[in-house]
Amino acid sequence: MLTRKQHDLICFIQDRLSESGVSPSFEEMKEALSLKSKSGVHRLISALEERGYLRRLPNRARALEVLKVPERAEAKRTAPARARPVPQPANDVIEIPLHGRIAAGVPIEAFEGSTSLPVPAALLGSGDHFALEVAGDSMVEAGILDGDYALIRRQEVARDGEIVVALIEEAEATLKYFRREGAMVRLDPANRAYDPQRYAPAQVRIQGKLAGILRRYN
Repeated sequence: MLTRKQHDLICFIQDRLSESGVSPSFEEMKEALSLKSKSGVHRLISALEERGYLRRLPNRARALEVLKVPERAEAKRTAPARARPVPQPANDVIEIPLHGRIAAGVPIEAFEGSTSLPVPAALLGSGDHFALEVAGDSMVEAGILDGDYALIRRQEVARDGEIVVALIEEAEATLKYFRREGAMVRLDPANRAYDPQRYAPAQVRIQGKLAGILRRYN
């Protein structure tokens, strides 16, 4: 078993060899270990040689070879892998407008009343948002259930396959998959019990795209 000074010296020599490929001088070793004289360094090196940790290479000044490294020294030389940062929970809550109920079946009157709904900020991306309470079961195969709150990002355009809030003839709103079919707009349900709805483009105005779903369990 090595003494503390022997351990510190072998660590210092190994670190210097790893960094520069050159052994430290006796003066550097003396300073690093806070020894009073170089003779103390000589005694430590001789003890390390006797224990098989170190070897002096002949005919070469300042030439030392580390034969083995104590376990604690090895742990010191090998930096532990940096842990990935743990995501912190997003506790911010944003109040967004709640515009009544929206049909996920037959269209119903849009935006009945207006209150607000507290929503975790992590559920919302960029842009302006509002919420609608889902009524009906035509989107159940998309995981959208009666009584859910649909979080909607305001936008007036949509791409095929997106779930949108479509305002029909400025009076009724529905939540459906948006698709173009020739010169018509087709609003597809996600429930085999319902048929697609087809409208002329002038009859349909996109109000927003589904950004998320908020569900209460009670």
